[in-house]
Amino acid sequence: MIVFRPTLRFAVAHPAHWVAFGFGAGLSPWAPGTAGTLLAWLAAWLIGAELATPVGLAVIAALYALGVWVCDVTGRHLGISDHGSMVWDEVVAFLLVLAVVPMTFAWQAAAFVLFRFFDIAKPPPIRWFEGRFKGGWGVMVDDLVAAGYTLIVLAAVQRFFL
Repeated sequence: MIVFRPTLRFAVAHPAHWVAFGFGAGLSPWAPGTAGTLLAWLAAWLIGAELATPVGLAVIAALYALGVWVCDVTGRHLGISDHGSMVWDEVVAFLLVLAVVPMTFAWQAAAFVLFRFFDIAKPPPIRWFEGRFKGGWGVMVDDLVAAGYTLIVLAAVQRFFL
């Protein structure tokens, strides 16, 4: 099966594309979702503790709403509603995870591994959410559920093992 690979030219042709592709991270030929998650991790380190404040959480909510629109527009332009190059969903969902977990490398690395696992494996009901919601909502919501799974596992580890 031949999969359309968006180009840099396509990515910059519309502001929604550029954001949906995580400012170019989604154009990575290898593991674009991981590249988008790494972009979120870098952004969280640059933002620092402000990410976990009410203002930081409000910004994440606004970025989520923006993601619904940019992923909807980009998916329609691509003709593929949830193309792998659209990584804004990973960026926003992982920013939410990083707003909650301790700001240490060990916790954030564990969060990274778990988030990528849940995003790729899509255990129930993640795939159900992805199929139930269409367009930008469908793109964004499955990563939000993967973020929730990540936080639940990390909370259980902290509660029962640390």
